[in-house]
Amino acid sequence: MSYQQYQAYKNNAVTTASPGELTLMLYNGCLKFIKLAKQGMEQQDYELKNTNIQKAQHIIQELMVTLDQDAPIAKDVMPLYDYINRRLLEANVQNDPSILEEANNLVMEFRDTWKEVMKRNRQQQYGQGAQI
Repeated sequence: MSYQQYQAYKNNAVTTASPGELTLMLYNGCLKFIKLAKQGMEQQDYELKNTNIQKAQHIIQELMVTLDQDAPIAKDVMPLYDYINRRLLEANVQNDPSILEEANNLVMEFRDTWKEVMKRNRQQQYGQGAQI
């Protein structure tokens, strides 16, 4: 598969994804950028670290902006998103991989919970055999 074909596939995946799948993509992207930032810290490549922490922060900020404020859980989720965003900033400024790992673990918990919610919704919608 050529690079152009791969890009077309990725673009199609995003444009045809449900809102739930898009949220899952955001969590996975955030985790990818945190991993790359950690590599930057380990290699003392500060540009790689900074660029990818900022990308992870942009994803968290997007999740904050798109959070349905009328949903009952929003008042519990928003402070956690804000905390993750602040910890990413602190990890960047302090060049601290342990802070970055804390943010990674929190995003991973959100991602895993979201996957479980999607799985249960599909099971309710399509029956017990549906999987993600």
